[in-house]
Amino acid sequence: MDILQKIVADKRREVALKKQLIPISQLEQSILFERKTISLVKNLQNSKSGIIAEHKRRSPSKHMINDSLNVFDVAQGYEKASVCGMSVLTDSKYFGGSLDDLLLARASCNLPLLRKEFIIDGYQILEAKAYGADVILLIAAILTPAEIKEFSELAKSLNLEVLLEVHNEEELQKSIMPSLDLLGVNNRNLKTFEVSLETSITLSSLIPDDFMKVSESGISSTGAIKILKPYGYKGFLIGENFMRTDNPGESAKNFISELNLTVPIFRD
Repeated sequence: MDILQKIVADKRREVALKKQLIPISQLEQSILFERKTISLVKNLQNSKSGIIAEHKRRSPSKHMINDSLNVFDVAQGYEKASVCGMSVLTDSKYFGGSLDDLLLARASCNLPLLRKEFIIDGYQILEAKAYGADVILLIAAILTPAEIKEFSELAKSLNLEVLLEVHNEEELQKSIMPSLDLLGVNNRNLKTFEVSLETSITLSSLIPDDFMKVSESGISSTGAIKILKPYGYKGFLIGENFMRTDNPGESAKNFISELNLTVPIFRD
């Protein structure tokens, strides 16, 4: 059983328990449920950098990354750095995150927030809305096309944007549908955890222009972005590179400054 299967099995148990404890009606009564969402797509369209910065304490592949930082400070630092959006890991068992992290990030900044989670049930999308997210992540590797359709349409009905993550051509081909906003290519092989930008390069021509292209994982230098921009990528999800420092916001600010100096701006 690979790590993704383990995570999904645990997630099913976790969500079943949560549904017993907190009914949907309670989520829908959240004060944040009615808030106007902020568009990550628009921010990326208008950005020179395209950086989506992540809050991540640990991961199954890298173990502890940084558990000494306050989400409030990280979110404010990212906003001051002028990133396009912030990704917040909410999985507890494998990534050390929580929905409270999302709530705290929402209270700390006006960035579009992506709930980074293993979504296997529509209940989690209602949770995302109730805790202040603007964007949800759907992972093609763990969902059927019917589930991707159901979950993305539910998200759209709540005015949430949808980032669909793929790892290969097979996942991409089964997943393309109009209810998606962003298509993310994860450069990390989930079986070996090896990372290669070639994954983003290879899949770039197969992603229709209707979708915002996002490259995820393994982007640790401005040089990587320089390589990927000509392939149509407008978004770049970066977590560990910033979170491994004492001040992720300052790290993101310096990265973006360097990026603006070195990367030519491609306009359609």
